[in-house]
Amino acid sequence: MIAEKSLTATKLIDTISSKANKVNFINDNELTEALNYLENFGIPNNKNEDYKYCNIDAVFKKEFKNIAQQFNNLSNLEIKPYKLNEAINLVVVNGNYNESLSDKIIVKGITIKCVNDFSNDKNSPIASLAKSNSDAFIALNNAFSDNGIYIRVEKGNVIPMPIQIIYINSANSEAIVNSRSFIHVNSNAEVTITERFVNTGQQKIFSNFLSEKIIEENSKLTSYTIQEEGLFVFSVNTNQVKVNKYATYNNTTITLSGQLVRNNHNVLLSQENCNAHLNGLFLTNNTQLVDNHTVMDHQVPNCESNELYKGVINGKSIGIFNGKIFVRKDAQKTNAYQSSKNILLSDDGTINTKPQLEIYADDVKCSHGTSTGKIDENALFYLKARGIGEESARKLLLHAFAQEVVDKIEIESLKNYIETELNKLY
Repeated sequence: MIAEKSLTATKLIDTISSKANKVNFINDNELTEALNYLENFGIPNNKNEDYKYCNIDAVFKKEFKNIAQQFNNLSNLEIKPYKLNEAINLVVVNGNYNESLSDKIIVKGITIKCVNDFSNDKNSPIASLAKSNSDAFIALNNAFSDNGIYIRVEKGNVIPMPIQIIYINSANSEAIVNSRSFIHVNSNAEVTITERFVNTGQQKIFSNFLSEKIIEENSKLTSYTIQEEGLFVFSVNTNQVKVNKYATYNNTTITLSGQLVRNNHNVLLSQENCNAHLNGLFLTNNTQLVDNHTVMDHQVPNCESNELYKGVINGKSIGIFNGKIFVRKDAQKTNAYQSSKNILLSDDGTINTKPQLEIYADDVKCSHGTSTGKIDENALFYLKARGIGEESARKLLLHAFAQEVVDKIEIESLKNYIETELNKLY
């Protein structure tokens, strides 16, 4: 169902139009397409089936009218708590790549630029996967975002240390922040990239993040998404991913906080013998809402995908998982698996799950499943009978539930940090 046009969209269009002469990395036709899409379809509300449980238009109407400025006066001391010692740390403030706060590149085979460096490049790959006519938040980002970050791993390079991109929101009034990344892993290359989202201010922020990721032939991208933006941030995070022949894409998304978090993860398996793996873990409390939407699009034969998402829902919070697997007519010999598992800690919490399969080929192995329940009382009784207190026993069971996803993190210091934070939330 098409959403009714939002009055909010009209206000945003006025803002975008006044800013249009500052947008360089997309051409005039693409900007017009973004504006037209917003004018015709508006910001999604709960009349849009894909946003049935996540009415973002209502958030816009109440809160956000302005675009955040750069506010690049953050210090290295403020950034330090978020840096990983064994990684190359890159910093993006309010959607703008900040080289002065970022680490110097000490390894070969990586090119890092601002998105605007491609302003005069007619052959730029930026926006090749993120089409404005496909989604309102892609259109918003195409029109709003300025100096996002571009990372290219050169052909044949295996990067020996991980890269961490720290996206920091910092504004002195309620505002919209549009962050963007473009990650291109060339053939026979390999890299690990963490994208970490934090908020340092006390003002409400709407964060609209868009990432395009292209993994070329026989290459591998291992990525982690760490979301810890606190209770002042409402966010939509969109990943548009294309996986080519014999390539591998791995992503693990950990949502620790955020008042409203919507994750759109769209993966295109475009050439034979490639594979993709998506893992997610979210913990919610109070009135938080976390909504994970995935699309795994198998277009060719002999590809494999796996998805595992887990949620722990407490208070009056809401968790959502909507996963779609498409197996196109020519995608024979596809293996595709999807699982959503959830624990409700409160009678007032809500979980909505909707795994979906659309299969148009006849020689495939596909399955999906979902389960929701409370903590296993038998297991809890077993631990208590052996002298473990109820609170400690509950934490042990929740830790065991989450560990399957946490163990996907291969950066030791990041894994230890996540485990520490999870222990605070249980």
